[in-house]
Amino acid sequence: MNTVYDFTVKDRKKNEVSLADYSGKVLLIVNTATGCGFTPHYEPLEEMYHDLKDKGFEILDFPCNQFANQAPGDEEEIHSFCTMKFGTEFPQFAKIDVNGETAEPLFAFLATEKPFAGFGKGLKNAALNRFADMNNKKFGDKAYIKWNFTKFLIDREGKVVARFEPTEDMGAVRRAVEEIL
Repeated sequence: MNTVYDFTVKDRKKNEVSLADYSGKVLLIVNTATGCGFTPHYEPLEEMYHDLKDKGFEILDFPCNQFANQAPGDEEEIHSFCTMKFGTEFPQFAKIDVNGETAEPLFAFLATEKPFAGFGKGLKNAALNRFADMNNKKFGDKAYIKWNFTKFLIDREGKVVARFEPTEDMGAVRRAVEEIL
């Protein structure tokens, strides 16, 4: 696999979707959760989507329940929560695993292309790192993603150009998106 366009995933209704359908667009691929401390990221994500979608930008949202059971609902419950609370309009896909033997191959690819480089400095980030390490011990070398709201930036050719941990400032994420648009 060379680009994200080589992957097929399932939408929230379990229909197969080729990521080649997004060819030529800038993508931000995110694993999300509705009950996470980072769930408010939906607000700047939706704002970014609203402002930039006409320039060839898409956000692909993949709910995941592997981090402290913070996305317990089914696809429709999660979708209803996101649209009612945050007004999200960007595509939301089927709930997936991002770590372990059952990890969605797309996320294993993304994390291999841009491995985890840390949550950053500070007490809060150090605490998240310890908690994430405890949670991800069970996945061993297949702990690809450390926490909810990890974001991968994909250029118009389908190449992974950046990884943003959930602790990254959303303004910095937006600037990176705007730069490659």
